[in-house]
Amino acid sequence: MTENRIVYITHAPVELYKVLKFENFASSGGEAKYMIADGLVRVNGRVETRKRKKIFPGDVIEIYGSCLEMKMAPV
Repeated sequence: MTENRIVYITHAPVELYKVLKFENFASSGGEAKYMIADGLVRVNGRVETRKRKKIFPGDVIEIYGSCLEMKMAPV
């Protein structure tokens, strides 16, 4: 099952591992970093292995069949 959701961020950029942690795909930052290092995460359609990859509005993160579209939170 594919889940598509919009993730609103209050500042940019934000580090990839933090997004996974705050969106409950990982129980800790350390777990998120292992998931990224193992090649389980795609950013904008490409496998991403940099834990601290900067994520900006418009980026799309894919993990475990879920698709997260990053947007700036409305003011």
